Amino acid sequence: MSSLMEGVRGKHVCVIQPTSPPANDTLMELLVMCDACRRASAASITAVMPYFGYSRQDRRPRATRSAITAKLVANMISTAGVNRLLTVDLHADQIQGFFDIPVDNVYASPVLLGDAWKQKYQDMVVVSPDVGGVVRARALAKRLDDAELAIIDKRRPRPNESKVMNIIGEVAGKTCVMIDDLVDTAGTLCQAAQALKDEGAKKVVAYITHAVLSGNAVERISGSVLDEIVVTDTIPLREDAKKCRKIRQLSVSGLLAETIRRILDEESVSSLYID
Repeated sequence: MSSLMEGVRGKHVCVIQPTSPPANDTLMELLVMCDACRRASAASITAVMPYFGYSRQDRRPRATRSAITAKLVANMISTAGVNRLLTVDLHADQIQGFFDIPVDNVYASPVLLGDAWKQKYQDMVVVSPDVGGVVRARALAKRLDDAELAIIDKRRPRPNESKVMNIIGEVAGKTCVMIDDLVDTAGTLCQAAQALKDEGAKKVVAYITHAVLSGNAVERISGSVLDEIVVTDTIPLREDAKKCRKIRQLSVSGLLAETIRRILDEESVSSLYID
């Protein structure tokens, strides 16, 4: 895209574009659209990124010569003329500090929580797939009638590989509900589900915001002991994922629409979300 088909002079423009795979293409599309709006004299530009690509590279590990790509993307978005960013479930909250423009990092929790309520799981325990996700899991457990909480302690020998070491909490005979912000290769998720079943869990369900599902993730999920994985539509599902009976998708469109309305009407959005 190199030009707009309608005038936006003096308008408050929202450009909706998840930077999901192919991330380079979708990111460039977003930047080009925002630049076109800026040069067409839009009053303001809000970039709506349901999934913020490159968010996992948010720091430079010790003694490595690697880029902090999340900061680079933040700089590019600001340079393109964006006045405000709206995104869902950033991988790390501190990424908001990479921007010098307002950032609304909202949560898919209301959608996921609502579905969990509808399912009426019996003997439920909320499970954090790692120590870093305890805050998210505890928040969900609190709103599910103070459900019990379990934590999976794992070690990661190499990137994108993990080994489950120990389960903290009682899961035998329980319905385990795992909660996380994204699923990539699904290796960690499937190993965690197997560990929970080995400890006597009667059912394992995962609630995930972003379904990256790279490589053979769908095949891995299909062959795992996971009973179901529930994801949102912040990232469009691949064809094989749509056909997988273990994957179910929820929509965050209504939630984002109301958030955009409140932003444009200069109303508070915090009451819509839980963390």
